[in-house]
Amino acid sequence: MEFSGKLVSFDGNFSGDRTVTFSVNENVMHQIEGIKDHKLKITAVRYRNKRSTDANAYCWVLLQKMAEALDSDKWTLYLKMLKQYGQFTHIIVKEHAVDAVKRQWRECEVLGPVKVGGMTGIQIQCYFGSSTYNSKEMSFFIDGIVRECHELGIDTMTPDEIKHLKAVWGK
Repeated sequence: MEFSGKLVSFDGNFSGDRTVTFSVNENVMHQIEGIKDHKLKITAVRYRNKRSTDANAYCWVLLQKMAEALDSDKWTLYLKMLKQYGQFTHIIVKEHAVDAVKRQWRECEVLGPVKVGGMTGIQIQCYFGSSTYNSKEMSFFIDGIVRECHELGIDTMTPDEIKHLKAVWGK
């Protein structure tokens, strides 16, 4: 069961029972019966809108237009755009693990050897695929692609159309 809502209250102390109350945005009554009186694993995290399929579709439309203009393919351009406008993390691995790590990420850039705590490893900048992006991250990604399209003279949605598309993401 997963739902969105808000924390309403927390009641209890460190030595006894504690009660956490949430208000929920969806109707979850039909799901409650299946878990009633069972031990549960409960996770509460801040809610963030995910990007919509419209955002993803628009991303790929723009990449296709760029590919045609540049005599390239949209996958190559997608990877290039990830490096320019995408989300990434840095990881450090043992030298023998570099190739295995590169196979697990959409795009990677080997930055070179580093020493941490007296041990040597290889630092890699690893880019997340856009399917993991929330609305804010996808918005930044698409804005970058739109700028690239404008530099190539490729028509895109108008600023108002893009603003509207962003406004409905995650709804």
